[in-house]
Amino acid sequence: MSAPTSTLARSLSAAALAALLAACAGTTPAPIVQTPGCLSDAQMDVWMADQAARRPTVNPPATMTMADAACTRAKLQQRLAAQSGPLAGYKAGLTNPAVQKRFNTDQPVWGALYERMLLDNGATVAATFGARPLYEADLLVRVKDAGINAATTPAEVLQHVDQIVPFIELPDLVVQAPPQLNGVGVSAINVGARLGVRGAPLAVPADPAGQARLLDQLRDMDVRLVDAQGDRLGGGKGSDVLGHPLNAVVWLAGALKAQGLALQPGQLVSLGSFSALLPPKPGLKATLHYDGVPGLQPVTVTFR
Repeated sequence: MSAPTSTLARSLSAAALAALLAACAGTTPAPIVQTPGCLSDAQMDVWMADQAARRPTVNPPATMTMADAACTRAKLQQRLAAQSGPLAGYKAGLTNPAVQKRFNTDQPVWGALYERMLLDNGATVAATFGARPLYEADLLVRVKDAGINAATTPAEVLQHVDQIVPFIELPDLVVQAPPQLNGVGVSAINVGARLGVRGAPLAVPADPAGQARLLDQLRDMDVRLVDAQGDRLGGGKGSDVLGHPLNAVVWLAGALKAQGLALQPGQLVSLGSFSALLPPKPGLKATLHYDGVPGLQPVTVTFR
């Protein structure tokens, strides 16, 4: 520790210094606000041990409230940051009505993504990469500037985004009984963030006409997951995510603001699922296409 830092340390309580260092490191997106139903540190340690062993862990209690889930998520994120590196961005989850129905909710949820969760295009991943491993068609955008936090429409979001990035997310539902998860439980487990494979970014046009074209293309695109033989595994339309995929960013910015957070330049945002959540199988090569968006290249993952 440097001399200036030592002087600062003497002037702060241990808790305040820990909070300051965490904020400087950029590893913990949200403060921990303790609630009665928040999982204890000992319970979180069990969750992390189970995650490391890729074995299903105990479900969040059925009595957990959304405030309890936020506290639990923050504790989990603190541990994930220590394990998976600096904060890379966020994911909006349950943004597709079909996926919401599966988890008995009508609201999206959010989680955090960390740098070592993100793999390069063409990555080979164990089919047993998690306790309850899945894969899904997704898409990332990269934040250009802080103006995105005030965006209220997809068009305004696009003005503050500089890249569209192909993305196959590899979530892990982690718990012993996934069918019992609801929106609260999904929030508590950081929306199952585990891994994801990102492809080559597409630069957002600087001119208004180009942005208008891209805006329509993202809404109308046919998102296709196919196997090595070209047979369709799953997919959907761009509009399946909240009417327009960039509406996920509008929702996320509002949800983060409610937690005292904001999107930062360079961060990535996962927009949610355009497909059903699918179980990986050894030997499967899955490729994701975005038909109708010229220049947005496919991204591929292979499961061993």
